Amino acid sequence: MKWQQLILAFIATICLIFAGNALAQTDININNTNLIRFGGNITVAENQVVENAHAFGGSVTVSPNARVLDTAIAFGGDVILKKGARVEGDAYSFGGKIVQEPGAIVSGERATFSDRHGMMYGSNRGRSSFFAQYFFIAIFRISSAVVAAILGLIILHSSPQFLPALATQLRQRPGLTALWGIGAIVSFVFATVFLAITLIGIPLIPLLSLTAVVTALVGSLGVALFVGQRVVGKGDRSLQQQLLVGLAIVTVLTLIPFFGGLVVSLVNLFGLGVILLWQFGREKPQIVTQ
Repeated sequence: MKWQQLILAFIATICLIFAGNALAQTDININNTNLIRFGGNITVAENQVVENAHAFGGSVTVSPNARVLDTAIAFGGDVILKKGARVEGDAYSFGGKIVQEPGAIVSGERATFSDRHGMMYGSNRGRSSFFAQYFFIAIFRISSAVVAAILGLIILHSSPQFLPALATQLRQRPGLTALWGIGAIVSFVFATVFLAITLIGIPLIPLLSLTAVVTALVGSLGVALFVGQRVVGKGDRSLQQQLLVGLAIVTVLTLIPFFGGLVVSLVNLFGLGVILLWQFGREKPQIVTQ
């Protein structure tokens, strides 16, 4: 790799960290009434009213004077109720605890996994919470890999040249692909913020998020095929086998604690970038299937 590409990769990583931090502070709001997040924490803002707040692999925090009309559930984290917070329904924590400040109210049932099974006390609580959080993140990433494999095989069958074109684009222009990915992430952050501060734009946020997720998923298939070609491309393996090998390698890397999140971010970065470069780039790649 040339030193120019190393510089681009370094810049991409720095920008990705800042963009990831911005995205991590934004809750996923479904129909403006349900907050759901996979692999992160959820915060119900002060004076906000939602129906449900569910965190898979994180904690749920209900700010002062905020209300949850139905349930607050944390898988692998804590349910934290600030002063004046109110949960009209039930509050559950699997792998964590329920922290209820003075003045906070849970009208329904409140229960934790440790309360019912006598586990996760003292110094073992943090360790158990980590394993519970890791478990749900791992299940989600493995399930995503299975869905991606099925989608990838369908795409290879219906459009055999599409994913090889993405992989070739990534092979020939890695630095430019990273720049396109950075632009896509930054644009998504600014577009989400802009829509959030306009009343007519709020309903468009789920559509924008869905578009970004689907684009990143399809682009990540090109990244996985690229990885598979680098590992087994010189043999007599078919494109389907190369894709599955690449997906398996990427999935295993995402399951490594602490390091896996960076792998997911990089795959999404290059996935978004390669799709946009393939669609809007001036030069089309010379496809090499190997």
